Amino acid sequence: MRKGSAGLAAAALTLTLAACGQSANGVGPHADKKDDRGGLVGIAMPTKSSERWINDGANMAEQFRAKGYRTDLQYGDNVVENQISQIENMITKGARLLVVAAIDGSSLTDVLRKAADAGVEVISYDRLIRGTGNVDYYATFDNFKVGVLQGRYIADRLGLSNAKGPFNIELFAGSPDDNNATFFFQGAMSVLKPYIDAGKLVVRSGQTAFSQVATLRWDGGVAQSRMDNLLSKAYTSARVDAVLSPYDGISIGILSSLKGVGYGGAGKPLPVVTGQDAELASVKSIIAGEQTQTVYKDTRALAKVAVQMGDAVLTGGEPVVNDTKQYDNGVKVVPAHLLQPVSVDKGNYRKVLVESGQYTAGQLS
Repeated sequence: MRKGSAGLAAAALTLTLAACGQSANGVGPHADKKDDRGGLVGIAMPTKSSERWINDGANMAEQFRAKGYRTDLQYGDNVVENQISQIENMITKGARLLVVAAIDGSSLTDVLRKAADAGVEVISYDRLIRGTGNVDYYATFDNFKVGVLQGRYIADRLGLSNAKGPFNIELFAGSPDDNNATFFFQGAMSVLKPYIDAGKLVVRSGQTAFSQVATLRWDGGVAQSRMDNLLSKAYTSARVDAVLSPYDGISIGILSSLKGVGYGGAGKPLPVVTGQDAELASVKSIIAGEQTQTVYKDTRALAKVAVQMGDAVLTGGEPVVNDTKQYDNGVKVVPAHLLQPVSVDKGNYRKVLVESGQYTAGQLS
């Protein structure tokens, strides 16, 4: 998948969902339920500050409406209390299904108990909802592999397998209240830690634990401030060769910090900087030679998975899952459908992003 066409993956997914989404006789784990086709679907997204969440919400709302459902799409502005209130309102309005991308994956226990009491089923979207048995399915990407792609890209660009080094690297992780952030970091460190242990990669700040490098709410400004501190304390007489960044918004903050002390100028090239989500600003940055890499997750395909799951739940069908072991939320193992991420850089962005229809050539010029 790393070099493959995202468009082909989406087409294959469509065929899979058409073939497997519901048994021919309508028999599935929800077959004893009444048919809720045409009912209200509540879609709770975390924030509008990231374009990917805007796109995710819009894609799901459009696809649910195309199947005849009514939708209530809300964004929580990264405020947990807002999201809880929005979900409560959805339940009050009579929602038959909730699709929730949690701001804080451990904060929804009480409100989802209310959902269960009202007979409302829940799909956890991209971020695993933790600490409750009242979540039915999980639609996401292979989050460990996202980190592996980021770590492998750094290792390949620096030539670490060819005994080159040592190189200086600093590590960033996502928000500690997002279960995915741990998967991303663990995936990346599965590649990078052996090189750190061998001395080929040096973390001059000494900050290698997730708790030390996590970035609350995935905030690019927080990441920029931390990078400023790292540069002033550990790099006055050394250069940074690579930065593990888990997300494009964080990458932008890191790059702003680096450029603020002269990186990107004559004789001081920017380090390798990873990212995730293939947001438009970061793809343009990659084309311009600033950010080095991002990990593309086709959220159109993820929305399609969530809609297939939801439609099956609401009509007595059987949602398609491909993982029933990996995602333990502390109370139960949540059946999941995982999609594959794709590494993107200056060499393959046209094939992966333009040919798939994610962006037009004009948007990237």
